[in-house]
Amino acid sequence: MLDYVLIAIAVLALIGVIFEEVLHVNKAKVTLFFGTLAWILLFISADHGPLLPGVEHDLTHNITEISTLWLFLVAAMTFVAYLNRKGLIENMLNVVMPRQISLKALLFITAIFSFCFSSLADNITATLVSVAMVLSLGLPFNQTLRFAVLVVFSVNSGGVSLITGDVTTLMIFMQGKVTITQLLWLLLPSFSAVMVMASLLSFGMTGRVTLRKTRHATRPVDYVIAGTFLLTIILTLTGNVLYGIPPMLSFLAGMAVMFLIATFMGDDDDNDPILDYIRYIEFDTLLFFLGVLLLVGMLEHIHALTAFLSVYEMFPPVLANFVMGVISAAIDNVPLTAALLKANITMNTAEWMTLTYAVGVGGSLLVIGSAAGIVTMSKVKGLTFARYSKFTLLLLISYTVGYALVYGLTMFALPALEISL
Repeated sequence: MLDYVLIAIAVLALIGVIFEEVLHVNKAKVTLFFGTLAWILLFISADHGPLLPGVEHDLTHNITEISTLWLFLVAAMTFVAYLNRKGLIENMLNVVMPRQISLKALLFITAIFSFCFSSLADNITATLVSVAMVLSLGLPFNQTLRFAVLVVFSVNSGGVSLITGDVTTLMIFMQGKVTITQLLWLLLPSFSAVMVMASLLSFGMTGRVTLRKTRHATRPVDYVIAGTFLLTIILTLTGNVLYGIPPMLSFLAGMAVMFLIATFMGDDDDNDPILDYIRYIEFDTLLFFLGVLLLVGMLEHIHALTAFLSVYEMFPPVLANFVMGVISAAIDNVPLTAALLKANITMNTAEWMTLTYAVGVGGSLLVIGSAAGIVTMSKVKGLTFARYSKFTLLLLISYTVGYALVYGLTMFALPALEISL
């Protein structure tokens, strides 16, 4: 009986997020309330009995995952907050972008930038930088909305082919289901899907936009901190691949170096203390993450996520993987992927490749389906669940195109190439 109550709580939280504009209650408040309530009910039901150790263990594991994400976000957001407030992102645009450009061309440039940057950095950092770039353009909200949706899809697509770009990709790789060279073949279909999405969003967009060429005064310390940010991203990737260093730890170290640089270069004064940039990050986003992940952890504890495994009993793996991608838009893809891996589903390499793409990109279908979507929703004022959902059909078409290309490539082109080699 309790399991049904807990599932109902998760559904109520989702409804609260969907109807945020109607209820006029911030989504962070809703998810945090229901997330904590769910775990409190689990402890009450355990009542110091034999189930209590299991509840304590799973909550501790859940909190560990959340705190890791929190600390990573704090560090990444602090870097971006500094660069944005100092005008370095806008200055970069002034250098690389022409003064006038068509909206369609700008849309494709944004897609390419977001895709490429997320292939090099993690999804959250790529989203923060890409969204900051879009907001600095000063576009009307209806146009900003299209750019924001494209950023979410492009970022999720860009990171799916590298083990450092997406957690689910790393999980599938660590289980020996795919190799690094096989994953690189996902770049072509992923990029093609992004171009399809950009093309669909470009319909009806006419005219040109004049970019504001406001030059912000920068100091040597600003460029040093910008370099520290880029170096942190590079070292995070190499450290994780070579030594298994958690990205959270690398980014915290990078943030500490940023603080020290500001201190020793004489920039950390009372008028603009470097530690104050932590205050400029969106803590409502962090609270929203906390609530959502508490709810997902609860669903994992009561084994509600394993119910999705029945999809593989109803459909062949290729179709079931496609459905899993769609489901990952509502359920966090990390525990969903973990449940699929634990189930020891028998699939060939091509089918594991389609699953990798599905759970990595499928979360783009809903704004709450990925970290990129949640971060974008927090940064773009006025972007709500309902407004994002207006683009769900376009996102589904692009996702389907990418999925079909992955299946075709891995079933036919990749085996032929491996045989020839």
